[in-house]
Amino acid sequence: MRSGEIKFGTDGWRAVIAEEYTFENVRACARGVSSYLHSIGTASDGLVVGYDTRFASEDFAAAVAEVVAANGINVYLCDKACPTPAVSYIIIDRKAAGGVVITASHNPGRYNGFKYKPEYAGSASPEVIAELERHIAEGRGKRTPRRTQPARVERIDAIGPYLGQIGRLVDLEALRDAPLTVVVDSMYGAGSGFFATLLNGGRMKVTELHAERNPAFPGIEQPEPIAHNLQALSRAIKRRKADVGLATDGDADRLGVLDERGEFVTQLQTLALLALYFLEVRGERGPLVKSITTTSMLFRLGERYRVPVFETDVGFKYIGPVMMREDALIGGEESGGYGFRGHIPERDGVLSGLYVLSMMAALNMQPSELISYLYDKVGPHHYDRIDLDFDSSERSAIMLRVRNSRPDQLGGSAVIGIDTGDGFRFRLEDGSWSLIRFSGTEPLLRVYCETSSQERVRELLGQTRLLTGV
Repeated sequence: MRSGEIKFGTDGWRAVIAEEYTFENVRACARGVSSYLHSIGTASDGLVVGYDTRFASEDFAAAVAEVVAANGINVYLCDKACPTPAVSYIIIDRKAAGGVVITASHNPGRYNGFKYKPEYAGSASPEVIAELERHIAEGRGKRTPRRTQPARVERIDAIGPYLGQIGRLVDLEALRDAPLTVVVDSMYGAGSGFFATLLNGGRMKVTELHAERNPAFPGIEQPEPIAHNLQALSRAIKRRKADVGLATDGDADRLGVLDERGEFVTQLQTLALLALYFLEVRGERGPLVKSITTTSMLFRLGERYRVPVFETDVGFKYIGPVMMREDALIGGEESGGYGFRGHIPERDGVLSGLYVLSMMAALNMQPSELISYLYDKVGPHHYDRIDLDFDSSERSAIMLRVRNSRPDQLGGSAVIGIDTGDGFRFRLEDGSWSLIRFSGTEPLLRVYCETSSQERVRELLGQTRLLTGV
């Protein structure tokens, strides 16, 4: 990114605090949002502003509210840190023009970010992002106009309406009566306390790790609920002889799951389990939506239950619009974000975790048994991803190397197709796939694969990595 340039990635703009992420730049984003809402004629509907538990997030949110109100737009400012899906839901509840969330989601603690949610309460589409970036760029360096009667900033409770929505989607009374021991890792983030609030009081026992606010995220590389960040949760599961571990990321729109042995349930397995829960356990029908980087098990489930499956580029800015257009049952991505029909077209880590627990309770199975139940229907699928640091000056050269590579086989199976819509995905004759893609939120090169065994995962990842030269 050129100095001073504000560009939105997979979901919002993120930058290092006190370098690019400054009050000046956050106010520039707020002016751009205000200008955009005036341009499309929805400014009178007001704007929701929320924030997470990162360093100074409440102060950046207050700056956004000040600028937006000075531009004549009423602001609904959340009265405390809360999950991004709660902020998104309050857009619907208040019939607002959109919302801003101050969060960098799963990025390391030195980052903060600015997410924009349109009136439909999902991730902003590429078309909306392009307009936002244009309005932000045009307003750089301009001062917020003084108005004799600035708009109102109203402090609101976003959590109460969100919990009410959760209660309409999940039979919480029945779930509380399930004899499950659950350990939750809130990763010092905005999801703190939600599972305990919703589920304690019956036979279910919920305990929580890292429920306090700590913007340094000590003990973990970043608040991303993936295996290497969940070692404390794994130990707690074993110590407490728990049935399952659940983890939410910094703004609680993603979910990580650990089984009763403290072993990580991959995001691909979790997505397939959630789809199976709705299709098999609840008997519902509807399209499934997946990003290119997530599991081919959804194709198998689609065939088995005779529902269509739609595949998109990475990010809910692509998944959400397809979910709305097709009235999809579920949408999901490899990063651990899952969205559901009847809610918002957006990821929700808390709701996803409740559905996982509901599946366990309905089938009286622990997570490892659920995976066997899934594999009985779709066959074994194993997955992993490696993240590679690279010199930004080498980006074009890496892309050229991969683009020019035309391997005949990978992992001992013939390459039958190469997709280049979002990264480079190699489809193999035996149904396996691997993919090379630059992260849309961090300076990382990612290599993914899904295949029939853990041994083949390592082999396929290694051979695909060689194509990058990194």
